[in-house]
Amino acid sequence: QAPHSWGFLFVGGWVDLGMIRYITLLLFIGLAYWSCEDEPEDCAGVASGTAFINNCGECVGGITGLDEAYCGTVTDIDGNVYNTVIIGDQVWMAENLKVTHYRNGDEIPTGYSNNDWTSLSIGAYAVYSDNPANEVTYGNLYNWYALDDSRNIAPEGWHIPTDDEWQVVVDYLGGDSGGKLKKTGTTHWSSPNTGATNESGFTALPGGYRVYGGSFNYMGSFGYFWSSTETNTFSGWYRKLYYNSSEVHRVRNNKHYGFSVRCVRN
Repeated sequence: QAPHSWGFLFVGGWVDLGMIRYITLLLFIGLAYWSCEDEPEDCAGVASGTAFINNCGECVGGITGLDEAYCGTVTDIDGNVYNTVIIGDQVWMAENLKVTHYRNGDEIPTGYSNNDWTSLSIGAYAVYSDNPANEVTYGNLYNWYALDDSRNIAPEGWHIPTDDEWQVVVDYLGGDSGGKLKKTGTTHWSSPNTGATNESGFTALPGGYRVYGGSFNYMGSFGYFWSSTETNTFSGWYRKLYYNSSEVHRVRNNKHYGFSVRCVRN
């Protein structure tokens, strides 16, 4: 005897309940598959994720962990790799320069005593307190003559920012621009690191300087960043950031001073 089939009489005839369950299951599976297929993925491949392509063509945000201003990396002639960041219409290094050779492979002179540093009229660099650990974190301190050398210390496709280019980024960031440029916290900056948000992604560090007389000062308190623009035969423009202020100051100083350097893309 055939098994009893449960169902009900419909206008068009007898409908089997088992068949209804089967069809319902197929519809559910189909809808679930369609729903998963239709759910959009972000640039990191995550369904309904929040990563996106920024103006630099990089996939940022979401699970990438990259700041939305991240703009890839650039490598100098020594093989040092630097993160870069887009600020307005400019692309900047997000780390201090630490290259030890000009673009053609010639060594940038270093290792000068205080007296020798004072009398230089050629490009040179120093490491704060001659401590290699400082180079890793804060980069090198270059005199202005190194910036002006035709052999170039910037990577291919990059250059030392002019005074005008520095002013463009400061104007773009508006009020409290220094705070928007500074790395947050007090691991590198002295307390209170006033107004630091690093909103720009620039991650400015307080690398201090090597003074005209050769001594090193103010690491942790101030960041000094050269421009390629000279004010006269003896001095050039730079930008100064402070541990106790959210401002950026435009200052000029003797070309013998050793300051940090950031590069901007051509």
